[in-house]
Amino acid sequence: MIRVLVADDQALLRGSFKVLVDSEPDLTVVGEAATGAEAVSIALEERPDVVLMDVRMPVMDGIEATRLIGNASRVLIVTMFDLDAYVYDALRAGASGFLLKDTPPADLLAAIRVVAAGEALLAPKVTRRLIEEFARTPVLPPVRGLDGVTERECEVLTLIARGLSNAEIAAHLQLSLATIKTHISRLLAKLEARDRAQLVIAAYESGLVSATR
Repeated sequence: MIRVLVADDQALLRGSFKVLVDSEPDLTVVGEAATGAEAVSIALEERPDVVLMDVRMPVMDGIEATRLIGNASRVLIVTMFDLDAYVYDALRAGASGFLLKDTPPADLLAAIRVVAAGEALLAPKVTRRLIEEFARTPVLPPVRGLDGVTERECEVLTLIARGLSNAEIAAHLQLSLATIKTHISRLLAKLEARDRAQLVIAAYESGLVSATR
């Protein structure tokens, strides 16, 4: 059973999300929060598998709440604001996914399962917005290194940062899907990244990938 915490300052939306999630046999809502502070408190106590997190909430916003929750739970940002800064800030804070509130119900449920399974929900659209955000940011020296990462792993990391799926990376590099998965597992360990979203951030912050190449 996948345990879910719903954090949104609008009671109607919280109730709608709860009904939707509880309608699935493998999902259950274990808590509701109306503020970011409440979300942090409940998440640290209940340790849900996934937190559906709004961005704009009173007392504490969803980005800060995501940062404070840390590794206690995986966070799926769900917001009506399709703004580049939120994408970058959410991923940088440790979110494993980013969806808009107008996402179809079936896609939202699928996203919960993907994030709960330890994957990152980083659609090409979100990756493009991340690239655009870096394009507007002044060029800075790398803030993290890639010590120990092989040339092939750098190739894989570059393609991850461009939004390619495992299958697309395998086809591009003419390698098996199993080999790509092995490279990604090694990248996660070497870069101390929790999931694919953090690998994308690492690729940009190391200087391996930029918005212009």
